[in-house]
Amino acid sequence: MSLSVSLQSLVDYDPRRVKETLHCLLEPLGGIENFVKPGQKVLIKPNLLAGKSPEKAVTTHPEIVRQVILLVQSTGAVVTVGDSPGLGKPESVARKCGVYQVVEETGARFADFEESVPVKFGSGTFHRLEVAREALDTDIIINLPKLKTHQMMGYTGAVKNLFGLVVGMRKVRLHLQAGTDKAFFALMLLELAERFEPALSIMDAVVGMEGNGPGNGDPVQIGALLASAHTLALDTVATTMVNLPGERVWTQRVAIETGRRGVSLAELDLHGTPLGQLQTNRFRPAKISDINFGLPTPLKNLLKNTMTAQPEINQECLQCGHCVTHCPPQAMSMDEHGVRIDYGRCIRCFCCQELCPHAAITTRQGALLRLSEFIHGRRKK
Repeated sequence: MSLSVSLQSLVDYDPRRVKETLHCLLEPLGGIENFVKPGQKVLIKPNLLAGKSPEKAVTTHPEIVRQVILLVQSTGAVVTVGDSPGLGKPESVARKCGVYQVVEETGARFADFEESVPVKFGSGTFHRLEVAREALDTDIIINLPKLKTHQMMGYTGAVKNLFGLVVGMRKVRLHLQAGTDKAFFALMLLELAERFEPALSIMDAVVGMEGNGPGNGDPVQIGALLASAHTLALDTVATTMVNLPGERVWTQRVAIETGRRGVSLAELDLHGTPLGQLQTNRFRPAKISDINFGLPTPLKNLLKNTMTAQPEINQECLQCGHCVTHCPPQAMSMDEHGVRIDYGRCIRCFCCQELCPHAAITTRQGALLRLSEFIHGRRKK
């Protein structure tokens, strides 16, 4: 059976246009009534990575959140909106990005995601994770991801957005558990998305983020809304739309290797605006952060600095200390000369780059990685 993904062109966040486009987007999928029933408790999960204005394209735009809340409320459902940001308290972040005001104006409830509950996964690699209680105390989840690049995973979309169900510093533990193994971390994201599979995912790709994502990249006009009941299928269409090949997106790459459904366009049933009309070749991906020649682990460890990218402090650093506080392996410190990075301990998770509020951390590729990317670029030409 094919998996349905709906696409609609949307040029801006004008409230009337967002409302009309949402109705057109969901119509081929059976409308909102196909996903939400009267009286149900619905958790809407936007991307609230950090407290930045909507124009920065770091978070799901508040107008998308507003119109989805109103649409769900029209069915007679009860709406809660929540996420666990990477940096800052949830309410403060939601206020800064305009989402909290929308929640208040619509009469929905905002969830701080303060309490974690251990959840057994049964089969799979991860047998137990801790997630926000609200993820369990709801009938359905509606996922509202933002299309962005991601230095570690290559891309943030429908699957990755559900990592926000993990509360606060518990994310750090999972980064430490994965270490430098991006495939292991991607598998965790896939299993989390499958365990808490949203009834519906609606992606904000009106203005996305390219380059140094997910927190400090550049806003880029894409001009689309996408929707699907299947997270992987939605990410497959979104990454195709911006010309991100599967090998550069770790969740897609691992999904292909493990034989999951939804990673091939041939499996999908597309509706609405033709994909070809929305595709762009001008989207700038995140830098490749590592290469794998199939070398033995000891040799890979020896060559780590040449085969991977690493975070680097630039002249914009204001020594706020957020990177030091949120570094999972505690590889960062600060003295009178500024922020120091112990690259021997660094696991290349790029949490520091992701969460720096001043865009003061960039990535520098090792020599073998730069050579590999140069050769890859020449072959594409």
